[in-house]
Amino acid sequence: MSFYGDFQHNIDQKKRLFIPAQFRDDLGESFMLCKSPDSYKCIYAYTNERWEEICEELHNLPPSEAARQRQRFALVGAMRVEPDKQGRITIGQKLCEYAGLEREVVIFGSGHRIEIWDAAKWEQALAEAEKECSGSDTAVGIHY
Repeated sequence: MSFYGDFQHNIDQKKRLFIPAQFRDDLGESFMLCKSPDSYKCIYAYTNERWEEICEELHNLPPSEAARQRQRFALVGAMRVEPDKQGRITIGQKLCEYAGLEREVVIFGSGHRIEIWDAAKWEQALAEAEKECSGSDTAVGIHY
C-alpha cells in the first residue's frame, strides 16, 4: 500500500483533524499515530499492521542504552485513533505540542505512512527538499 498526495486542513480547538477519505480508506477503521524520529517534528500515521511491524523491529534491537532510548522515543505519546463519522481524529495534546500543530495542517502521503505537519514547517521542509534535489537527479540514487 502506498500513500500519496497532500491536503491542507485546519485542526480545531479540540485537536480534531479531518483525514481525507483517500487516506482513511487505506488506514482502516483505526490506525496509529506517533512522533516522527527526525528533526522536522511532525506526526506519523501508520496502519495497525505496519505499526506492529515497527514495534517488532524495536523489540528486536540488540540490547543497549541507545536501543532503550529509541524504544522510549518511538512509543511515548503513540496512540491508536479511530475517525469519527465526519472523518476526524482527535490528536493527543503531547503529539500536537511535539509537532507544533495549532491551526493550519498539511496531511501528506509519504509512501508507507502519512505525515501530519504544521503548515509553516511543511513549507520550510518542502523548500529544503526542493533545494536539495534541484541540483542533482541522483541525490538518493533514484531517477524519475
